[in-house]
Amino acid sequence: MITTSRDPSSRLKMFAKELKLVFPGAQRMNRGRHEVGALVRACKANGVTDLLVVHEHRGTPVGLIVSHLPFGPTAYFTLCNVVMRHDIPDLGTMSEAKPHLITHGFSSRLGKRVSDILRYLFPVPKDDSHRVITFANQDDYISFRHHVYKKTDHRNVELTEVGPRFELKLYM
Repeated sequence: MITTSRDPSSRLKMFAKELKLVFPGAQRMNRGRHEVGALVRACKANGVTDLLVVHEHRGTPVGLIVSHLPFGPTAYFTLCNVVMRHDIPDLGTMSEAKPHLITHGFSSRLGKRVSDILRYLFPVPKDDSHRVITFANQDDYISFRHHVYKKTDHRNVELTEVGPRFELKLYM
């Protein structure tokens, strides 16, 4: 389940829609005046496995809360360098297949924990999926990239970015 902070701007609503496309099987919900506790209770009652809440500052997405239900863990991330899908030139078409995941640079104990939190947001892909999502950790900034690939011949692969792209920094 993906939702936003209260009274979201149109840009934050658009970012939440793009995140819905990133996570297979995700649903977007207008938050309205509901408190986070009420959202969590509703999600638990309806069998939702994860709750993502996106925050903004003056129309720019600046925060992401990822909570695995029913008993956690919960991670708070700061978002920076957010580039929406429509801002990327030569944008490819997005597949809705379950993506393959690439995690790089999560070697510490905390890194492995954060990698697991992010990895468990996605279902297991089929072997023939041509969609790839990368989480690359460098200096505690986790770069998120989203691509589809096409084999040009038996040795070469062509990547096409389908967006969005952003950096995450673990806050808490």
